[in-house]
Amino acid sequence: MTERTPIDDFKTVLAGTARAISHEDEVELAFTADPPSHSGSKMKVPMPQRDLPADQVAQARGYSDLYALKLRHHDASLHNAKAPHEAVARAVYDAMEQLRYEVLGGQAMPGLGDNLDAALEMRMRSDPISRATQRDEVPLSTAVSLIARERLTGRPIPERCQDGVELVRQWVEERAGDDMDSLLDQLGDQRGFADILQNLLTSLELSEGQFDEEEGDDQDGDAEGEDEQEEPEDGEEEASGDQGQTEARGEQQEGDSAEENDSQQAENEFDEDGDGDPGDAGDDGMMPVRPNRPWTDLPSDFDYKAFTERHDEQIAATELCDEEELGRLRDYLDQQLTHLQGAVTKLANRLQRRLMAQQSRSWDFDQEEGLLDAARLARVVINPGQSLSYKIERDTDFRDTVVTMLIDNSGSMRGRPISIAAISADIMARTLERCGVKTEILGFTTKAWKGGQCREEWMADGRPTNPGRLNDLRHIIYKQADEPWRRARKNLGLMMREGLLKENIDGEALLWAHKRLIMRPEERRILMVISDGAPVDDSTLSVNHGGYLEQHLRQVIDWIEKMSPVQLIAIGIGHDVTRYYRRAVTIMDAEQLGGTMVEQLAELFDDE
Repeated sequence: MTERTPIDDFKTVLAGTARAISHEDEVELAFTADPPSHSGSKMKVPMPQRDLPADQVAQARGYSDLYALKLRHHDASLHNAKAPHEAVARAVYDAMEQLRYEVLGGQAMPGLGDNLDAALEMRMRSDPISRATQRDEVPLSTAVSLIARERLTGRPIPERCQDGVELVRQWVEERAGDDMDSLLDQLGDQRGFADILQNLLTSLELSEGQFDEEEGDDQDGDAEGEDEQEEPEDGEEEASGDQGQTEARGEQQEGDSAEENDSQQAENEFDEDGDGDPGDAGDDGMMPVRPNRPWTDLPSDFDYKAFTERHDEQIAATELCDEEELGRLRDYLDQQLTHLQGAVTKLANRLQRRLMAQQSRSWDFDQEEGLLDAARLARVVINPGQSLSYKIERDTDFRDTVVTMLIDNSGSMRGRPISIAAISADIMARTLERCGVKTEILGFTTKAWKGGQCREEWMADGRPTNPGRLNDLRHIIYKQADEPWRRARKNLGLMMREGLLKENIDGEALLWAHKRLIMRPEERRILMVISDGAPVDDSTLSVNHGGYLEQHLRQVIDWIEKMSPVQLIAIGIGHDVTRYYRRAVTIMDAEQLGGTMVEQLAELFDDE
C-alpha cells in the first residue's frame, strides 16, 4: 500500500470542503502547475510545494473556494442572457458577477474570505493593473471590481494594485458609486444584481443600454447557440489572472454583417479542426482559435496596420515576475520534464560534436613566420638559424553565428507544449553557447484577451471600420544573445506562469525578432520559429476580414525568405506550418520537439 503524504491529505480535505461549500457531491479536485481552472464539477487548483508553505496553501484553498462558490451561486444561462454586447462592458459585467458570489461566501464564512484574498493576490500578480502608470493602461474590469469589493466588504485593495486603481477611482466613483452601494442588497439575487449592473455599465458609458433577455434569444444564432459559445465560462475570470480582459464570444455582433460572418467562420473552422474544447484551456476558457485557411481565401489587395501601438510592450522576463517566483517556476519546469531533459541533452551533445568538428583547427607547418611549432623545438635549440620552424592556423569555414528562438506564447500552447518548448530552448541555448554560437530566446503573445486597451481606445473613437490589428502586443525577452545562459536560466520558468499565455500575432512578432537579428554583428543569423498554428486574435479578426493576420504573416515570411540574409526555420506543433514557411517541419507530438530542433540546426550547419 502506498504511503500517503501530507499533500495527499491536503488534497482530500480540500475536495471535501469544496463539496460542502458547493452542495455538489460529484466535485473532483486536482492540483496543477498550469493556470487554475474548472469545468463543471472538475477543479484544478494551484499545486503547493511538498512542505505546504502557508501562502501556497491559502492560494489553493482560495481557488477551490472560488470554484465551489460559483457552482453554488452562479447561473450561467441567466448570466449570459443579461450580458451586454460591448466588449469592455462584458469584461466588467463578468468581473462583477464573480465578485458577487465571492462576497456571498466571505459574508457567510470569514475564513473563506481570507482564502479568496490569497487567490486574488495571486491573480493580480499578472494583471496589467499592477504595472499601470497611466490611466489608459488600467483595465476597467479589474479596477471597477476592486473598487466595488472595497465598498461591499471593507477589505483593502491589494497593495500592488492600489496605484492603478487610484488612476481611475474618482472617475468610477463619481459615475457609479451609488450603483455599487445598491449592489449590496441584491447579492443573493443574481437577476436583481444583473439589473443593477446594467445601470452601472450605462453610468460608466460602457454600454448603450440594457440587454433584454428575450432580445438575446432572437439574435444571430439562437440562445442555444449563444450558450454553446459561452460554455467555456465555467473556467472564466479566475484562471488567467487577467480577468479584466474576459470578453464575450457574442462580441462578434459589434461589426457589420460581413464582419460577423468572418468571425463566425473563424469559430466554425476551429470546431471543424477539432483542436480541442475551449473549456479545456484553463484560462478563462479562451483558447485561441487556430484556423488554417486556404491561400485562395485571402484577398490580394491587402495593407496591414495596427490601430495603435501605444499599448504594445517589449519586456524582459524579469520585469514580469520577481526573482523568487521565477526560481519556483523554473524548479517546477525542471521537475516536470526530468525524463525529457536526458533525451534532449543526448541529442544536443551530438549536435555539439558536429559543430565542434566543423570548428576543428588546422595548420600550415614549416612556415617562415607565425607561431613557434613545438614539434620543431629541438631543431630550434640545435640550430637557431634554421628557418621553417613556425606554423600558421588556417581560416575555418565555420562562420560567426547567432541563433534566435522565437516561441509562440499563445494560450493554445498551454500545458505540455509550452513546457517542452521552454526546456528544449534552454538546452539548445546551453549547447550552442559551448560551441561559441550566441543564442537569443524570445516569446510573443498579447497583454490581454480580445483587445485590451487598444480595443477600448478603438471603441472610444467610435469604432472606425477596418481598424487593423486591435490588441496590445507583448514581446518577451527571455534571454539576450550576449547574455550568458547561466544568468537567463530562471527566466524560462516564466512560461509556466498562470495568465501569461494569451493570443498570438505571428507576423509582427516575426518582424520584431528579425529586426533584432539584423542588428547583430554576426556573419550568419538563424531565426527558428516554434509555433502550433496560424496567428489568431479574436479582437482583430472580429472587425477585419477573416484572413487578416494570416495574410500579413505570409507577407512577412515571403519577404524574409526572399530578401533577408536571415535563415528562417519553423517547427509546427500539431499544425502544418510548411504551408507558410519554405524550410519547415511539422511534428504531431510535442515530445518530438527537442530532437527536431537539434536536427534542423544540424542540417543548417551541415549544408554550410
